[in-house]
Amino acid sequence: MPPENPLSPASTETDSPTALSRRTFIAASAVSGAAAVAGPALLGAEPAAAADANSSQVSLTVNGTRRTVTVDNRTSLLDLLREQFGLTGTKKGCDAGACGACTVLVDDRRVNGCLTLAVRLDGARVTTIEGLSPGGDKPLHPLQQAFVDQDAFQCGYCTPGQIMSGIGCLKEGHTGSPEEIREWMSGNICRCGCYVKIVKAIQQAKG
Repeated sequence: MPPENPLSPASTETDSPTALSRRTFIAASAVSGAAAVAGPALLGAEPAAAADANSSQVSLTVNGTRRTVTVDNRTSLLDLLREQFGLTGTKKGCDAGACGACTVLVDDRRVNGCLTLAVRLDGARVTTIEGLSPGGDKPLHPLQQAFVDQDAFQCGYCTPGQIMSGIGCLKEGHTGSPEEIREWMSGNICRCGCYVKIVKAIQQAKG
């Protein structure tokens, strides 16, 4: 798929405790999200009541700007960002939490936007690739600049999610060695031939 933004992960995920915990978290999120959406129908709610219960008002801060919207309870954070807010730097890839292209930060923690229900984010702070640099003549975020310096691009499509996940690694302190970076970036670089340069970019941004 062609890149939409040049500033927008090749080790495979093993059955380490970390990998298992990541998969467990993704599975649990998907199941709980489905249960939350299906609940009223399973309980036999009246059609009119079900219609009222299918949407909610959500207030969240996106890239420093407070936004209040009414969303369908099934709307993912990814779709909210792209379709309602026009923030298309966050990419829609597998839509199943496997490729990492939709990675953003929620309250400074990495999440897969396609698996995160927007209705659960009331009061949260969301940061996307667009929120890292003001643009114009202003400097890039250090990790964005490191991606440029290290030529850490393959097709570029997954780059926004890789950068956001890399920032998460930096905030979490998972940058002690190239091996540690590869482990914690596994969901974003497992399909990318530029993973060696991506690891170097994260090391550069660490300083």
